[in-house]
Amino acid sequence: MSRKDRMSGNQAAATAIRQINPDVIAAFPITPSTEIPQYVSSFKADGLIDTEFIAVESEHSAMSACIGASAAGVRAMTATSSAGMALMYEMLYVAASDRLPIVLTAVNRALTGPININADHSDSMGARDSGWIQLYSENAQEAYDNLLMANRIGERRDVMLPVMVCQDGFITSHGIENIIIEDDGEVKNFVGEYHPEKYLLNPDESLAVGPYSVSPYVIEMKRAVHEAMVNARDAVKEVSEDFERTFGREYGFFEEYHMDDAEYGVLLMSSAAGTGKDAVDALRGEGVKAGLVKLRMFRPFPADELADALAGLKALAIMDRSDGFSATGGPLNAEVRAALYGRACAGLRVPKAAGYIYGLGGRDVRVEDFHTIFGELEELAVGKELPYCRYLGVRE
Repeated sequence: MSRKDRMSGNQAAATAIRQINPDVIAAFPITPSTEIPQYVSSFKADGLIDTEFIAVESEHSAMSACIGASAAGVRAMTATSSAGMALMYEMLYVAASDRLPIVLTAVNRALTGPININADHSDSMGARDSGWIQLYSENAQEAYDNLLMANRIGERRDVMLPVMVCQDGFITSHGIENIIIEDDGEVKNFVGEYHPEKYLLNPDESLAVGPYSVSPYVIEMKRAVHEAMVNARDAVKEVSEDFERTFGREYGFFEEYHMDDAEYGVLLMSSAAGTGKDAVDALRGEGVKAGLVKLRMFRPFPADELADALAGLKALAIMDRSDGFSATGGPLNAEVRAALYGRACAGLRVPKAAGYIYGLGGRDVRVEDFHTIFGELEELAVGKELPYCRYLGVRE
């Protein structure tokens, strides 16, 4: 039976890990994800889990240990942030190319340069093309729920890819919220046991994991990861539908908020969506047909579904909590415009779009900022030109 509780995002993630009870956790502390392995080590010490907890000397080693454990045939998980993810960057590609369904809780923090410990998405966006499935969470409840679904998504036979569950550092990871925690037994039944088809410790089969690949084979391996990512779309959809049947909370590739008749919309990910929803509610009270789309699944990218959801808008703001340094805006801006371009080439209606980069290094995004954006979208809709992408609230 479910129970109500008050938890931070880190505590919620650690609780999900306790209930999943993976075979191996390998982790190295880094702010703001440190609490997750700290909680898990306490669960281990108290006898609440029988997970093998490996305290390693670096994040590169943490992912390496998870790769070894997963290749051996067991369920492996870890957590990291920012420079920690950057240090394991090489091994992220190895995990995906070896088709190992490791689950990583990414507590999003600005990637060093300049040094900063607060939230933005530069760490996980830097790994967006590594072959990992990426799910983003608005709050502690979503971080908990996404983790309960992550193993099943990644471990599906036609997927077998690692999964990254993201939440915003400090805003979500350390903020205390009301949350529903499901019964341990029901979680165990939902997640199920992990029975890989191929693994190193299978005495009946010889297997190599991660051998050197000569040129005639690399492209086939990459194509296999591509096909697995295509299959991951159905995996996310089907596991989310089963989650709703089991626990009653609905998840899709993205959430639409007041989009049925919206004329102006914002598209963004993670914790700022809550602030955006407050702004939409206020604008609706003033007669403005405002709406919001919160993207949950960034990898694989739901291009067609998203383009359809945005088609009725007159103007759209695409909001990135990281800069791609392409001189044209952030990663989400590029992905969404590409999705809209395909629709426009087919002669279908698309909204006018403006890109915004916001919240870098933990900069607050306020309801007033969203009011400003929606005001600019109204001007964009009637012909005023806006920059292709610009920084929100920056001091000039």
